[in-house]
Order: sequence, then C-alpha cells, then structure tokens
Amino acid sequence: MKLKEELRCRILSLLAWFLVSVLGSTTRTKVVGFEHVRKLIDSGRGFIMAVWHGRTLLPIHYCRKMGIWAITSLSRDGEIQSRVVRLFGYRTVRGSSFGGAVRAAVAACKKLEEGGILAITPDGPRGPAMEVQEGIVFMARRVKCPIVPIGAAANKGWLMPAWDSFLVPFPFSRCAIVFGEPITLPENQESDDESAELLVKNALDSAQRQAEEIVAGRGG
Repeated sequence: MKLKEELRCRILSLLAWFLVSVLGSTTRTKVVGFEHVRKLIDSGRGFIMAVWHGRTLLPIHYCRKMGIWAITSLSRDGEIQSRVVRLFGYRTVRGSSFGGAVRAAVAACKKLEEGGILAITPDGPRGPAMEVQEGIVFMARRVKCPIVPIGAAANKGWLMPAWDSFLVPFPFSRCAIVFGEPITLPENQESDDESAELLVKNALDSAQRQAEEIVAGRGG
C-alpha cells in the first residue's frame, strides 16, 4: 500500500473508531436478550451474530473486546472497516470477489467449528437492504450452528443517504439493542435456501421491530 493511501486509511479508521466510541458511550442504550449470547458462549459452541448492515454501529460498540470474528472485503473500504473493528477487539477474515468470498466463508466456517463467534451482516456488503443473501445460510448449515438475530434502534439519529440507510444515533439519544432467540436452520433438504433465508429475515425483522418499539416507548 502506498504511503498516501496508508495515511488515508489510518486517519479514516481512527476517525471512525473515535466516532463510534463517542456515540456508543454517550447514548442511553437498553439491552435486551444478551443472556442468549452468554448461554451460547458458556456452551463453548460456535455461533453467528447477525444484524442488518445499516444497524451495526450500536452492536459493534456494545460487543467490543469479545474476540468476535468479522468478514471484511479486500477493497480499500474493506481495509478501513477491518482496521476499525480490530480497534474494537474484533478479529477479521478478509475476502472479496467470488473466489475470495468463498475462501473467506470457508475460513469463517473453520472459526465457527473451533467455537468462535462470527458477526455477519446478511444483507451486506451492497444490498438490497434488509434482504438476506446466501452466505449466512451456507455457513450456518455447513457448521450446523445457531444464529442470534440482532436489532438496534435510536429515538433520535441520522439515517445516512446510502443503500443501507445507515443509522448514526445522536449523542444522548435513547437507544436499544435486542438480541433475539437463537434460531437453527433446518438440516433437511426439504427446506431450500430461499425458505432458510426467509427464516433468518423474519428473525432479524422481529428483533429490529422490538428495538424500534422500545425506543418509541411501546415495548421492553
């Protein structure tokens, strides 16, 4: 990497880390369902934590220093993302393009088989927003591991004008993170990938709705 590009990546990753740290520390966040995560950690079993791409800021901060694995691309943006999450104590598996993505998925499966925790944005990296792509189904079925759906919301924040409407909560806003009941995908062939993707989507949408209801004062 050229010196100019290295400097750019370093500055942007530090700025992003600082922003997430400040916002994560100043919001008033209610957390629901983290006991599901604790039980899976205590069991020593690998599992997937899934959240929609546009709602990752709060969970990234809350789950810092847990040694979670995350898949990031080999692009320049992926390099910045990788550096940011590593600053929060995450570990990364890198991959992009079809071949690289497959290798990254296989490497991630190995981490799951070893009892690791893998963070996934099922609609990433480019959408469509809140639509499950096939990667999470492939990995969950290959390893036969549970998926913890996560929802995150804020009563005041900025939705970035991007494909995922990325949520940036305002400082001191009322926020919620919901860790839903773990789901396990059916192993039999009668349940095709499309049905499995719908199961994951419904679980994520349910956790997201619950988080939104909490910050609106209607739940939790």
